[in-house]
Amino acid sequence: MKPINYVEALNSHYGSLGFPPYQWTVNETAPLTRLGKPIENCTVSLLTSGGVSHCSLPGFNPDARNDHRLDTVQNDASSADFEINDSYYNHSDAESDLNCVFPIDRLRELAEDGVIGSVATRLWSGFMGRIYNRTKVIQESAPAFVEKLKEDGVDILIAAPA
Repeated sequence: MKPINYVEALNSHYGSLGFPPYQWTVNETAPLTRLGKPIENCTVSLLTSGGVSHCSLPGFNPDARNDHRLDTVQNDASSADFEINDSYYNHSDAESDLNCVFPIDRLRELAEDGVIGSVATRLWSGFMGRIYNRTKVIQESAPAFVEKLKEDGVDILIAAPA
């Protein structure tokens, strides 16, 4: 079986819909920062971009583009209290087990077992949909998100894209 060339497949699909070729971000450098303390003393947060919304909030637009919305999720929220609104991937497995795209229960288990220090007060769901305006991400959305993580004393962020 031949592997799927993801970039080529995406460019072909979106090209057929009239979109110009996507300008993929190429990072020439990526800073590697060692943890300043043992992982068992770290506060960990979680971000999913899989269209996961708490039932108390409006659902994401399943066909969204450039959606920089960022929902706060309390760290004690039940994984049964979410829905998935995203038309860009098959989320049938995630509907059976939310932890496929938002491993909230697994993160709490890591804290309970002492593998990590604690789960941050706030977890996150957002940046849903195809985001083509990279400048806004780099200059506005990401820095604002980093400030929220700093407010919560987050040492590690687990990003769970869908």
